[in-house]
Amino acid sequence: MSATASLSSRAEPQPAVSPSTLAPAAVLEAKGLTKRFGAFTALNALDLEIPEGEVFCLLGANGAGKTTTINLFLNFVAPTAGTASIGGLDVTEHPLETKRHVAYIPEQVMLYKNLTGLENLDYFASLATGRSHDRDELLGYLARAGLQVDAATQRVGGYSKGMRQKVGIAIALAKRARALLLDEPTSGLDPKASNEFSELLSMLREHGAAILMATHDLFRAKESGTRVGIMKHGTLVQTLSTADIGHADLERIYLDHMRD
Repeated sequence: MSATASLSSRAEPQPAVSPSTLAPAAVLEAKGLTKRFGAFTALNALDLEIPEGEVFCLLGANGAGKTTTINLFLNFVAPTAGTASIGGLDVTEHPLETKRHVAYIPEQVMLYKNLTGLENLDYFASLATGRSHDRDELLGYLARAGLQVDAATQRVGGYSKGMRQKVGIAIALAKRARALLLDEPTSGLDPKASNEFSELLSMLREHGAAILMATHDLFRAKESGTRVGIMKHGTLVQTLSTADIGHADLERIYLDHMRD
């Protein structure tokens, strides 16, 4: 503190750090997160923070630890060491409360095939929020997720993978999830559907969601992500900002890490 400030009784107290300089709090956070299955280490001492408004893409070969990371955040498996937290709460100590803040979209979104998209959304949104939603509200969520109006009243059994994912996004919107966990969501999508999914992620990010996406798709990771992390043998070996790197450089760095 300066001499002038210390001598002036009328001076207003100043914050030690300007609010604009504070880093956003992490919505998804791993500290020393480790998972072993017998002698095999699936995830090794992962440290990761994902604040609101960020899309973090995990890249790596099969068995690198991407899905294990997501399963630990979902509390599908218990960690061997370390913690996974959502909204500041340890998922193993607060399993129900943390699930209220997160939405999960796997490679194949599981919906009831004999129900329409609208009926599926009504059912899952009611489960997630504990309240009923009127038809116009539900149609609004589906529209924001990019599902055509006429498709909303068709049975999900006739949906494409991209259409089912849009219902999954609509469920996340209805739930007002603070965090999204995505496991290979663009696998098997055609280029148009994959691009539409990237646009949905941008919309969710702009609304403040923290997103963790496991993917093999380097191009989509560069286009959709704000940061990418390269995993190998259960270890996060490098983290990059997508704003600072081009597609070709990302591919080169990734392939360099994949060489044994």
